[in-house]
Amino acid sequence: MIDEFCDKIQKKDFILGVIGLGYVGLPLIMEFAKAGIKVYGFDIDEKKVRKLEKGESYIHHIPAQKIREYVSVKSFIPSSDFSKINETDVIIICVPTPLTKHREPDLTFIEKTAETISIYLRKGQLVILESTTYPGTTEELLVPILSKGSGLKSPEDFGVAFSPEREDPGRVDFTTSTIPKIVGGINSEWTEVASMIYGCAINNVVKVSSPKVAEMTKLLENIYRSVNIALVNELKVLLDKMGINIWEVIKAANTKPFGFSPFYPGPGLGGHCIPIDPFYLTWKAREYGHNTRFIELAGEINTKMPEYVIGRIIKGLSRQGKAIKNAKVLVLGVAYKKNIDDMRESPSLTLIELLEEEGADVCYHDPFISRIYGLRSHHWEMDSVELEIEKIKEYDVILIATDHSNLPYEEIFYNSQLVVDTRGVYQDKEESERFLRA
Repeated sequence: MIDEFCDKIQKKDFILGVIGLGYVGLPLIMEFAKAGIKVYGFDIDEKKVRKLEKGESYIHHIPAQKIREYVSVKSFIPSSDFSKINETDVIIICVPTPLTKHREPDLTFIEKTAETISIYLRKGQLVILESTTYPGTTEELLVPILSKGSGLKSPEDFGVAFSPEREDPGRVDFTTSTIPKIVGGINSEWTEVASMIYGCAINNVVKVSSPKVAEMTKLLENIYRSVNIALVNELKVLLDKMGINIWEVIKAANTKPFGFSPFYPGPGLGGHCIPIDPFYLTWKAREYGHNTRFIELAGEINTKMPEYVIGRIIKGLSRQGKAIKNAKVLVLGVAYKKNIDDMRESPSLTLIELLEEEGADVCYHDPFISRIYGLRSHHWEMDSVELEIEKIKEYDVILIATDHSNLPYEEIFYNSQLVVDTRGVYQDKEESERFLRA
């Protein structure tokens, strides 16, 4: 069975199925379709499927032209008909793994997806999980669900592997095909098969000994970032009190050619990875009676940053003899980082919510996101306003929450009553009654 599978892969004579057509699944599909692999893209969201069938894109950095090209030649087939899973040789799961309101792993999407796959699973197929999760999920949760629903056993009847997604929307120096792919299968044979699959579309595939190692690799990457961002966020608060520019300090420290990697402060963490993934390990660690103190402290620091920003806004307004209540605030940027259209876990949304709770009159401008709606954590809707320089003075506060590259920052600065900068846009400017870092 394995030998036949490997032969099909070498000939690129296999069919791939990707479940989840979001920021992870869709870029992956584009790479496989580009490599000449036939791909089914599955999603329960009919609106997404219909858009893709028409050759339309709903993700900024994925050109509609490419979607039209692959859909027209049937190398990419968007579908909400999950029975077609039976026609595929490989199924890759790219569904969300959020946290519950108690900051515990919510694996509902993985569980439901696995149950659906199990209905159509047949001998010889390979199932790969890409959704970020705690070590052990693939073997302890995914495999039992697939086996129970299908009556098949792994690794004898079907293969299973874990390969963490490493998407970073907005990057131009690395893409889906050039970011090395970590792969850990349920045994060495299925690891090899999964590696060959990814090798059809990804430049560099790195094999590890097990799904657990692959799962933990992704968590380590994001915990590393979370802890270091928390460090500079904590230092930012201290250095503001000391009258020291944190951005100048980081720039100077970064001249050392060894022993230092720069991380930058901000208004809080955003995206699906860093605010969420570390807590998957924190939860799992309790099973072993272990407290992950670094992770939890980093999370505490990072989640409090929006409140710190609000405090800086209040301070800036107070200097001008104004109150935050009824103050007109323009939030620049609601994406979680610059030059993308992704709002997942964006601290800007928390900032808007906190500002409204303080009685401020809030609106936002984002060149990549025209409307805020359909969010899991925030139950309100808002449209982006036009950015008109001649009307900037009408706002009491301009809050730079996301530093998109295509905004006229110098004009904004010199036409504003008060600018509060959370992203280091104005690194070289001195703080004053009209300008504060936050």
